[in-house]
Amino acid sequence: MAVPPAYADLGKAAKDIFNKGYGFGTVKLDVKTKSANGVEFKTCGTSNMDSNKVSGNLETKYKWAEYGLTFTEKWSTDNTLGTEITVEDQITKGLKLTFDTTFSPNSGKKSGKVKTAYKREYANVGCDVDFDFAGPAVHGSAVLGYEGWLAGYQMTFDTAKSKMTRSNFAIGYKTGDFQLHTNVNDGTEFGGSIYQKVSDDLETAVNLAWTAGNNSTRLGIAAKYMLDSSSSVSAKVNNASLVGIGYTQTLRPGVKLTLSALVDGKNINAGGHKLGLGLELEA
Repeated sequence: MAVPPAYADLGKAAKDIFNKGYGFGTVKLDVKTKSANGVEFKTCGTSNMDSNKVSGNLETKYKWAEYGLTFTEKWSTDNTLGTEITVEDQITKGLKLTFDTTFSPNSGKKSGKVKTAYKREYANVGCDVDFDFAGPAVHGSAVLGYEGWLAGYQMTFDTAKSKMTRSNFAIGYKTGDFQLHTNVNDGTEFGGSIYQKVSDDLETAVNLAWTAGNNSTRLGIAAKYMLDSSSSVSAKVNNASLVGIGYTQTLRPGVKLTLSALVDGKNINAGGHKLGLGLELEA
């Protein structure tokens, strides 16, 4: 078996069917460019139609492949600066070390995080440490895989309070065109998803969630269909009668347009429906 995914990526195929191709209530512009010396620039601007708030961020990334180094600088319109340095496959094969820091000049708030990830056949293990004046928080995760079966555990230990603040379990099964994922979060939240690639053009997903002490169950069904090599349509609906529709069109190489709409099936005439527009440019 190949290297299993990280814990956060378990059930990712189903999540992508539900999340990608939609942008309800926003107008979004993404621009990606790359300079001659290999520096990558990524700019994102988002306008929220409900609050009329405009936000944006800028990210620059440079990879020094010879030494397995990646340098990333981030800036956002809330005036937060971030620096990330990653070293991969240098100390030993499969080991990735990341040093991530953020700084807000307005408030003077600083934060730092050290991330470690080690992956090899049958196992994917990670440990992150958030540094805080009150005491660091330790985040750990591990995923084991064998013949398509996946089992994972994720935890967070707050050293300031000396107690476990998160404890999640997950089990899944993965083949070339089918994925099953179930999880239990903190012993109170239960969830599961099923992903199936019906054909080269059609992908479907089902998502189910339930919280202990709450009689309501959340259920969603989604699908993505490729109309041709440059366009696709997505649709999803949940048991709250919220219907989402998305259309993605590649206008030309490096230019992608996304249109989406969210309709409240219980209140068709009441209004409150949301539209979304996204444009991605890459050069």
